[in-house]
Amino acid sequence: MRDAVTKVALVMLPSLLADIELFRKIAVAGAVLAVGGSAYLLAKGRSNVRGVIVPLAATIGMAVFSYRLENMTDWRLTVFGFMTLFVVYYLQDGIVGFLRSLMGRGVVHDTSLAVQAKNANPFAGARTNAAGGPLLKVDKVLMQFGGLKALNEVDLIVAERSVHGLIGPNGSGKSTMMNVLTGIYRPTAGTMQFDGVDIKGRTPSQIALGGIARTFQNVQLFGEMTATENVLVGLHHTFKSNVFDVMLQTPRYRREESAARERAASILEFVGLSAFANEEARNLPYGKQRLLEIGRALGLNPRLLLLDEPAAGLTAPDIKDLMAIIRKIRDHGITIILIEHHMDVVMAISDTVTVLDFGQKISEGTSAAVQNDPKVIEAYLGGSSGVSSGGDAPVYAAAH
Repeated sequence: MRDAVTKVALVMLPSLLADIELFRKIAVAGAVLAVGGSAYLLAKGRSNVRGVIVPLAATIGMAVFSYRLENMTDWRLTVFGFMTLFVVYYLQDGIVGFLRSLMGRGVVHDTSLAVQAKNANPFAGARTNAAGGPLLKVDKVLMQFGGLKALNEVDLIVAERSVHGLIGPNGSGKSTMMNVLTGIYRPTAGTMQFDGVDIKGRTPSQIALGGIARTFQNVQLFGEMTATENVLVGLHHTFKSNVFDVMLQTPRYRREESAARERAASILEFVGLSAFANEEARNLPYGKQRLLEIGRALGLNPRLLLLDEPAAGLTAPDIKDLMAIIRKIRDHGITIILIEHHMDVVMAISDTVTVLDFGQKISEGTSAAVQNDPKVIEAYLGGSSGVSSGGDAPVYAAAH
């Protein structure tokens, strides 16, 4: 994977190339660096004339070409494409990797990114309180879009160290509640307290770093990054190093990198993905991608984990694995809000279930009580006539 400096440079290039004078300075600087770098590599015997002639000619030619242009309007995309191809072919380890190779500290590609997980705790830094006390309090939350009340004065109390199921028919307001809790939507009215702290109006990043993590209804992974690298994204908050520490590979950065990789390995082992540590996320089976997304969320040290339909599209064996992971997470003291259409999953592992319908809370209680609530039966089936209240609850069957 190319380093972050290279990616930022490529993103900024189209804007930088709009200024002809700035482009000339960049081209000349590139040519000077190419001449100096080529001379250094030849002097140290790390390359030969054949290896440096093409990039040397290209950069010098670009510098000469820049002074023959009068404007960049017609040439900007062509130049950008040429520079992108140059980076892809000649700087495969990125700008930082190239500079490190010049200093004789070439990039080390770890062939076993998943180091021994036994040295790290997947829940290191996580903070939990005693079970039973309220962790999240939502009071009369209203989320209005124009004339539509997606949430209509909903109350919700989530107990510490519990699995709280949140169910309802399509359009009932479940995903809206998820987006309100994570700061994507700011509620129109009402209050939200997490561990006694008001979180209404906070940004998604502030809420995430404050202890609330989430997964998404549609898998949101970095497909071209490995499973380990995806988890490392969730561990970004553990790094105190700056860009100079990264470029110079300072002891502080190396310590943090090593600790993060050990932690990532422990998380992958926890969710059962150790064997896929070096596999790109896009190549993982769909069920494994779901587990990887949960693993990445655990990297944030959450006290409250929001799972948005994690069983969607999974096979029966994958669902069984998912339920085991959710129980393990709860057993480690992390509270879970579970949105799910698979009623067998919700009813089997939820301590409390809340039911929404048309933006309103219509029922709340234990799994058994909710399954036999006439309001819930009517919401799912459109009526309660001829429905038995015994045995397997009708709402359970309706959700399959």
